[in-house]
Amino acid sequence: MDDVLTSCPACGDLLDIAYEWDKLPVPKSLREFEAAWSRRNNPLDFSGVWRFRKLLPFAPDDKIVTIGEGQTILQNSQAVARYVGMDPGRLMLQHEGLNPSGSFKDNGMTAASTHANMVGAQHAACASTGNTSASLAIYASSTGLFKTIVFVGSGKISYGKLSQALDYGAKTLQLAGDFDDAMRQVQAVCKQEKIYLCNSVNPFRLEGQKTIIFRILEALNWDAPDWIVVPGGNLGNSSAFGKALIELKQLGLLTRLPRIAVINAAGANTLHRLYNQQGLRWNSGRPQQQLVNTFYDEMDRDGRKATTLASAIQINRPVNLKKCLRALDATDGIVREVDDQLILDAKAQVGAGGFGCEPASAASVAGAKLLREEGVIAPSDRVVCILTAHQLKDPTATVAYHSNDKEQFDKVLAPLGVKTTAFANSPIGVANEIDRILEVIHGF
Repeated sequence: MDDVLTSCPACGDLLDIAYEWDKLPVPKSLREFEAAWSRRNNPLDFSGVWRFRKLLPFAPDDKIVTIGEGQTILQNSQAVARYVGMDPGRLMLQHEGLNPSGSFKDNGMTAASTHANMVGAQHAACASTGNTSASLAIYASSTGLFKTIVFVGSGKISYGKLSQALDYGAKTLQLAGDFDDAMRQVQAVCKQEKIYLCNSVNPFRLEGQKTIIFRILEALNWDAPDWIVVPGGNLGNSSAFGKALIELKQLGLLTRLPRIAVINAAGANTLHRLYNQQGLRWNSGRPQQQLVNTFYDEMDRDGRKATTLASAIQINRPVNLKKCLRALDATDGIVREVDDQLILDAKAQVGAGGFGCEPASAASVAGAKLLREEGVIAPSDRVVCILTAHQLKDPTATVAYHSNDKEQFDKVLAPLGVKTTAFANSPIGVANEIDRILEVIHGF
């Protein structure tokens, strides 16, 4: 626990947190966690991550870093259920955009910040498409425990996210390259300068992200859904979800596991291509690395870059690929891809149903609709779609979709293959006269 490692020094593969459960005070039932609600004046029980600390027992209470993360909700959405093709009451949205920095990343960052605190880190760093940098920056600024450096790809971050890193005081480096370039450089810098790395290669990040599963189960009265549909970017969430479910089953706290569906954006579809087209599998912990190596070599040779409006999942080299394969294996999971047209249409439906989300979040809803059309998901199945981040993270895409501005459409949407805005809620131009205004209102 005193080491600051993200990968094995011998083979280079990522590390995993493994607990000696037989030596730990394990809950006899998940219902034991309900008692935490009566102790909400205790910051650790108020946290939607740390009230489940018996299931991520790596830190003493006095070292835990929390800013009130995890106050998220599971919302039954009738409007989105109709759009996807589900029976009433069978589709729910887990809105992780309600976290302090506006995304699911806070679940993992509280755990990474806790371990950084345990080892006395003075500096922390990350590569980011935006949400990770915002999350790391808010933990650093609100606690004052360490200084923060974030690496972002030049032109690959929305202003909503960039503004957070800047406002929270992070030293922000805009790299001439994409996320994969930023990820490679931040790992090299952290290794050379002994800086604490807070990307999802950090196994403590995934421990915090496990708690999204616990909150979903809590909201469903500890009864597992049939499906959990999650956007696939760096594959940290799907990996964490799989680890959580595997551990719950191992501990006898859950007998039936939901199936995980990981949804790639078509413009960043490494997992889809490796899993569905080339047959890459977990293979009892020995996936065919040569398949991955060949795929990446061809990607470099052809100069393929990830390209999607869903910037949070615009990643070609998902660092948690192997851990995601484990999750898919354990849950009989599946992988799909959806294009930006489907993502933006789904995003508009999520918003019309009362919950805004950033484009990457809507990949889960677009994926659920695709799986429903394929007959993989039944209309009576109980489905949870993960909304990973808040609508205001990326307002540019939202305005471009809904406005009548052809210049905006041509600049932002058309280059990525978006042809229509079928669910646009366009602003209405009206003269500055009461009679004209009333004419428009009466026409609704």
